[in-house]
Amino acid sequence: MARVAEVSVRWTSELRFEGGGAGRPAIALDGDAKTATSPVELLLLAAGACSASDVVIILKKQRVELEALDIVVRGTRREEQPRRYTAIAFEFAVRGAGADETKVRRAIDLSIEKYCSVVASLAPDIQISYDVRIG
Repeated sequence: MARVAEVSVRWTSELRFEGGGAGRPAIALDGDAKTATSPVELLLLAAGACSASDVVIILKKQRVELEALDIVVRGTRREEQPRRYTAIAFEFAVRGAGADETKVRRAIDLSIEKYCSVVASLAPDIQISYDVRIG
């Protein structure tokens, strides 16, 4: 049986909204990105957090003692409408005992190519890339 996710969004003023999952703290959103994260920035944030979750789980299984994981996600958007993303680039910075290039790249590849639901939900023509820094 398919799982169904549900969130609610409430307009507060101008292009400002708040929303989230039932029973959880609301997230502020701003269509103009003046007072809060914009919806398209939130998509990048979701992709980064989704991939980060996978990477943490996979590195733990590889017996890496993770000390730090930081990710910067950059999206390139079209100039014309719809101004959707055409490319998304991740920059992973990983630090921890046992973390090496092979293990970290394997974890990221598995996340981006197989496990991350957010990335898998994106249009297939969006170019996804990443860089890694260990230490």
